[in-house]
Amino acid sequence: MKTKIKTKYRIKNWAEYNQSLRQRASLEIWITNDIANKWSAMPTKRPGNQSVYSDYAIEIVIRFGKVFKQKLRQTEGLLESVFKLMNMDLSVPDYSTVSRRAEKLQVALFKKASGKNGKKIVVIDSTGLKVYGEGEWKTKVHGKSKRRTWRKAHIAISPDGEIQAAELTENCEADCKVAPRLLNQITGKIDTLAGDGGYDKEDVYDICKEKKIENILIPPRENAKIKQRGNLNVEAHPRDKNLRHIRKVGRKKWKEESGYHARSLVETAMFRLKTIIGGNLNFRKYRNQISEFMISCNILNRIIELGMPDSYAAA
Repeated sequence: MKTKIKTKYRIKNWAEYNQSLRQRASLEIWITNDIANKWSAMPTKRPGNQSVYSDYAIEIVIRFGKVFKQKLRQTEGLLESVFKLMNMDLSVPDYSTVSRRAEKLQVALFKKASGKNGKKIVVIDSTGLKVYGEGEWKTKVHGKSKRRTWRKAHIAISPDGEIQAAELTENCEADCKVAPRLLNQITGKIDTLAGDGGYDKEDVYDICKEKKIENILIPPRENAKIKQRGNLNVEAHPRDKNLRHIRKVGRKKWKEESGYHARSLVETAMFRLKTIIGGNLNFRKYRNQISEFMISCNILNRIIELGMPDSYAAA
């Protein structure tokens, strides 16, 4: 029996990538020069009331906590020290203020225009983010308990790994129900959509038809049947094209020829999310978690902007 040799990869742009790795922890990346103008800690002129901070200030505190993996209380102390060392006369909102304001925080997804040669490819998938509960080891040994709670993080990325759309839902929300909302967040024409078999639902095909997505790389189920025969005078269902191709060359060959393996890029993005940011959500309230997740997506997009490895197969 032949042993399959694992492919090794080498990085072409190691100098640039090494510099981007160093910049990820640079304060200059996460604190802009105009922070003092956007902070706006104005007194309320009422005895005992706290200052009113801008949404930008609240977002900065949460962002710092996610980047440097600190809870709100520790982040408050961290930013106070940073502002003191930078000789900036800025007060930091306390943890209770950040927690209260995060519930109504509107976080816009930072992204740049993407797509080579005018072709826009979008890959979608979801993963779980833990809110609270036992760790993986205790769950494997003793089983999960009722207090183990998760949220589902749904993202759509471009081939360069940048997050184009994102949404956090309850763990019972089906991927196919969220996909139309993800695609509606993306402006411009989408040429190709890739997703796993969980998106093989009419809701997804309907939104693809509405947005005129020509190339749909979603594998049909194993027992799938042709929806519209060729002798009918109607437009062919987009799923039938993939199904006929699979019947002709096989599922494995179809994945290679159609470019379906681009879907692995979104799995890499999920791994990047859990490795760099973490697989847990710190806030307990669902609406606060949405703000936390969107800020995490913006952090990842900023990191991608700094520079990513350009690798090639060495063997």
